[in-house]
Amino acid sequence: MRKFLIATLTLATCLSLVAQAPKGWKMRVDRSTEASDPDGPGEIKFVTMGGGYHATNPAAAVYWNPANTASGNYTLKGSFVLQKPSGHANFYGLVFGGSGLEGAEQKYLYFLVAQNGSWLIKSRDGAATTNVVGKTPNDAVQKPGADGKSTNALEVRVGADKTDFVINGTVVNSSPKSAALKTDGIWGARVNHQLEVHIDGLGVTK
Repeated sequence: MRKFLIATLTLATCLSLVAQAPKGWKMRVDRSTEASDPDGPGEIKFVTMGGGYHATNPAAAVYWNPANTASGNYTLKGSFVLQKPSGHANFYGLVFGGSGLEGAEQKYLYFLVAQNGSWLIKSRDGAATTNVVGKTPNDAVQKPGADGKSTNALEVRVGADKTDFVINGTVVNSSPKSAALKTDGIWGARVNHQLEVHIDGLGVTK
């Protein structure tokens, strides 16, 4: 019995080290309001795993740490590993230029990819979302392989006069600096519903 308890405690300790909620991180859930496209069952999970984060999303959510902000010229990057495809194309990727993320006046930009080989750039202002660039197919976006997984390295390169959006080393869009593209603010990640995604190397360099 004693050996069993020790083994159980050891296993529990190992599991807690492998998967823990990231310290300081917050989450905002976006529940589906469409009867034809409902959220999946179960609770959202966002945990540290290995050197990155693992998101299991029956519902869509934005993840961020209020301490993580960037302004001026910077590069935000992260590698997103889709664990398995969902029943239809759902998007995931980078969030940046955020403010007021916990309130009704939330604002942020997001650069996302989907399993069907497309990408988009959108902005959110309160409850409203606007396409900066609508859903666009591009061969740079990796689709799930035979094992159901795909890896897409995303970058937002904010420069003095333009912002480049990069997928797996390919610049898929360059947008000039404008009032509509406010890049200063909080950064993080977004994973839409019915997805499980592992995120590595999420961070900012100057």
